[in-house]
Amino acid sequence: MRAPAAYGLALLALAFPALAEPLAVPSGQTVTLAEVLSDENPGALWVRFRFLAPEIARENGKVAPDEAAADMDWLCTNLVLPYLIRHGLSPARVVISLSDRAVPFGVADPTATQFFESYRPVDGRCIWEEF
Repeated sequence: MRAPAAYGLALLALAFPALAEPLAVPSGQTVTLAEVLSDENPGALWVRFRFLAPEIARENGKVAPDEAAADMDWLCTNLVLPYLIRHGLSPARVVISLSDRAVPFGVADPTATQFFESYRPVDGRCIWEEF
């Protein structure tokens, strides 16, 4: 398998170290930013924010999918939009993912619980886009 960079992905420099710190979200769970990737393979710039969220796990998880979706909405508004502004990025889409464990980008792991949401950043707002 080729490395993610072969697919046009590049790890963006995280300019503010606080992003690597655990972050409490509205559901009460704590998430940690694992990586930020840029991707132009969809034909336009997409920026992917990948978070570790152990409490979404199928077994012993405490956060339901609808709560996780609200967390992703909150992350888009409160973390992603300021990040895009700070880095001068204007992506066509932002994808936020939550995973109960570390999974390499593009690798299937049937044991992992993962949730994904796509947004279009417009006028300082995150507009949810159905996949």
